[in-house]
Amino acid sequence: MSALFNFHSFLTVVLLGICTCTYVKMHFPALLEQRTGFRGFFWKAARIVIGARKTLMEGKAEAVTMKPNNEELLSKQIMKQEAAATEKEEIQMPCDDTMKPNDELLTKQRMKQEAVATEKEGIQMRCDDTITDQERNKIELMRALVEKQDPSSKEVDDYALRRFLRARDLDIQKSAAMFLKYLKWRQSFVPKGSISVSEIPNEIAQNKMFMQGEDKQGCPIAVVFGGRHIQNKLGGVEEFKRFIVFALDKLCARTSPGREKFTIIGDLQNFGYCNSDVRAYLAALSIVQDCYPERLGKVLLVHVPYLFCTLWKVLYPFIDNNTKKKIMFVENKRLTATLLQDIDESQLPETYGGKMQLVPIQDA
Repeated sequence: MSALFNFHSFLTVVLLGICTCTYVKMHFPALLEQRTGFRGFFWKAARIVIGARKTLMEGKAEAVTMKPNNEELLSKQIMKQEAAATEKEEIQMPCDDTMKPNDELLTKQRMKQEAVATEKEGIQMRCDDTITDQERNKIELMRALVEKQDPSSKEVDDYALRRFLRARDLDIQKSAAMFLKYLKWRQSFVPKGSISVSEIPNEIAQNKMFMQGEDKQGCPIAVVFGGRHIQNKLGGVEEFKRFIVFALDKLCARTSPGREKFTIIGDLQNFGYCNSDVRAYLAALSIVQDCYPERLGKVLLVHVPYLFCTLWKVLYPFIDNNTKKKIMFVENKRLTATLLQDIDESQLPETYGGKMQLVPIQDA
């Protein structure tokens, strides 16, 4: 009987979803003309379907007779499982206008725990960093290995090889494989040695990335406005990837051996459905982690809206553990004070209470 009910519930939800989508498409065609496109349309339809499913499940709960003790036990088990899953995922983050006092306390506790963990594990977060004796020995072994397979690697300095070593916990074989894969990618994706502005016109036109100043560790700063990013329908994801390489190369050009990291301020003000370009963000994440390892010093996310919570849960599993520890969500009420902990007022953009004007990435 229970199985039959489950089947009927599932069939009802599917039919209701199809009918809902068809009804909205027929009677509200204006939805399809909005900037959100089909993505926004199906988000709205999905919400209706999920609400209907919830109603059906509540009806099922009322229809099934359960003893009080069993119901209480089941409820406790579900709560326990959800708590364990939440703790395992560790995706606590503040979202504008929805943050409660308890959420703020949890966020502060998490930030404190991550700071302690970072110090305990000895993860090097500073920009200025000399090569240790252990790293030098590893670099020599790795260099001998990669030069046999790709002679062009002779032009790469020790600091570049060290970044790949650190990205793979000083494992020479894994680091060499990662580095050789990077060289092959670089030769095919950037055959001219660099990306020109003429290759990324649609991305430049969005005016979404700026670069200027240095943080207190001497790392160059980039400011990215996520609310200005719109899916590139003309150049596609490939142009977006070229734009990411263009920007990262610009940042890296501002660094020096032993001072190789950069800081990013990710401003998500006015971030909406039309900015939730998952394919593009995953592509950017892959490039940063696989081709520019140990370049990212810190990411400061500001003006984070509630909508970003959903996108964050999609992206989170694809972020490696070292990168996760470098991402910080900044509360609106403490925005300037938090940024000033890492960036001097003279180097902080005016929009965040500093004294420096924003400079477009292509003009920096």
